[in-house]
Amino acid sequence: MQPLDLFTYVYLAVLSALGVYGFHRMMLLVLYLRTKGKGQPRPPRAFDELPVVTVQLPMFNERYVARRLIDATAKIDYPKDRLEIQVLDDSTDDTRTIAAAAVEQKRAEGFDIHYIHRTDRTGYKAGALAAAMGKARGELIAIFDSDFIPNPGILRAAVDHFTDEKVALVQTRWEHINADRSVLTQVQALMLDGHFTIEHNARFRTGRYFNFNGTAGIWRKEAIEDGGGWQHDTITEDLDLSFRAQIRGWKFVYLPEVGSPAELPEDINGFKAQQYRWAKGSIQVARKLLWTVLSTPLPFKVRLEAFFHLTNNIAYLLMVPLALLILPTILFRDHHGLRDTLMIDMPLFLSTTLAIGLFYTITYREVHGTFKGSLWQLLLLMAVGIGISVNNARAVLGGLFSKDCEFVRTPKAGVAAYGGAPSRSPGASYRSKKSLTIFVELLLGFYFLATLVIAIAGGHYGSIPFLLLFVAGYLYVGFRSVLPALNLQRKLPAPRPQPQPALAASRSKL
Repeated sequence: MQPLDLFTYVYLAVLSALGVYGFHRMMLLVLYLRTKGKGQPRPPRAFDELPVVTVQLPMFNERYVARRLIDATAKIDYPKDRLEIQVLDDSTDDTRTIAAAAVEQKRAEGFDIHYIHRTDRTGYKAGALAAAMGKARGELIAIFDSDFIPNPGILRAAVDHFTDEKVALVQTRWEHINADRSVLTQVQALMLDGHFTIEHNARFRTGRYFNFNGTAGIWRKEAIEDGGGWQHDTITEDLDLSFRAQIRGWKFVYLPEVGSPAELPEDINGFKAQQYRWAKGSIQVARKLLWTVLSTPLPFKVRLEAFFHLTNNIAYLLMVPLALLILPTILFRDHHGLRDTLMIDMPLFLSTTLAIGLFYTITYREVHGTFKGSLWQLLLLMAVGIGISVNNARAVLGGLFSKDCEFVRTPKAGVAAYGGAPSRSPGASYRSKKSLTIFVELLLGFYFLATLVIAIAGGHYGSIPFLLLFVAGYLYVGFRSVLPALNLQRKLPAPRPQPQPALAASRSKL
C-alpha cells in the first residue's frame, strides 16, 4: 500500500467517525422539531408560602462587573425576608474592596446579604460553592456568575416548579447583551443559542439527561447534598453534579421562555480559554461518570444520549487529523487521475457540513424569526469552529490524560448595556494566557492556503469551499489571538442601546 493510499483510508475513517457525531446532532434537531409543540413546562401548583432562596454570586478578580452583578441581584422581585444573597469572592485584587462596599450598601438598604472571602482557593468555583453551602439558609440555591445580569422576575418565574418534590434544578436560557459587537460575539451567540434552543429543549422534552450550565439556574439544596455536593476533581463541576443528581433520580426542568442576560467574551483568548475549560471538563466528567451512567439500569435512549453528550468534544480531536489529511487526499486523487470528487467530498458534506448547517440554520430561525442573515452567520460559525479545533483538541487530550483541574476564569470587561460600565479592554492583568496553539493555528492557516492553491491548480473545485473555511478559520483565530500582544486590536464601537433586563427579549415571559 502506498503512503498516499494509507492517508486517504485514514482520512475516510476519521470522516466516518465525525459523521457519527453529525448524525447525533441531526437526531437532536429532529427531536426538537418533533416536540416543539409542547411549549413551556408548567409547575404543578403554586407555593402557599414562598421558600427561602439563597442567591450565590461566585467571583474571582471581577472589578469591572462585581458591582453590576450585586446591584442587579438586589433588584430581583422576591420578598426580602425570604431572600438571602451570598457574594462568594475569592479575589486577589481590588474586586474585594468593590464587592465588600457594594455588600455594605445593600445591607444598609435592608438586604440579607453576606460577603464571604476565601484566601485559599481550593477547588476554585466548586470549592467556593461548597464552602458557602453550610452557611446558606435557603432551601433553594440560585447561582449567577459575574458576567450575568439577573432578571428581576427570574425567581417568581421558576420557584413554583419546586412544588414537585422530585425537581432538583430549574435552568433558564442564556441571553446575550453584546451579541452584535463583533464577528466573534455573533458566532458565540449562535453557538450558545444552538445549545439552549435545540439541545436543551430536545433533551428535556424527551426525558433525556441535560445539564446545569453553571449559572442562571436554581437548585434544591437537598438535591445538591444528595448528589454528592460540589466536587472539584473536574473543571466543569456543573456538568459533574448534573449527572450525579440525575443518576440519583432527581428531575431537571428547563425554562426556555425565561431569559438570563449575560456578557459574551469579546477577547478571542478569553473565548478560547472558556472553550478549553468546557471541552476539557466534559471529557473529565466522561472519565469519571460515563461508565456509571452506561451501567446504570436507565432507558437506552438516556444512556445513548449521555454517551454523546459527554464525548461530543472528541469531534475536535478528530477534526485536526482530518484537516491535516486533506492535502494528502488531494494528492491521492491526482495520483490516481480522479477528477470526480464526489466519493470524497459528498460524504464530508452529508455527514458533517449538512448536519451543522441544518442545526444552526434552524437555531437562527427559531431565535430571530427569520432565515435572513442565517447563511452568513453559519459560515462564520463554521470557520471559527474550525479555527478553535486545535485549542479544543488540546483540551480533550488534557481531559483524557491529565488530572489538572485548575479553573481558568474568562475575563469580563463590563459592556455598556443595561446602564453598566463602559465597554473596555479587560487589561493586561485580566487577559487570558496565550499558548503555543496560536502558532499551530497560524501554521495551519498557511498550510491550507497552500492546499487551496494546489486544489485549484489540480482542478479539485469541489474541495474549494471547504478549504476556504479552513483557511479563514485558522487565520482568523490565529491572528486575532496574537493581536492583543501587539496592541493592534481595533477599538469596537459602543453597542446599540439595549432594553432593560425585564424586557430584554420578547421571549422572556417573566
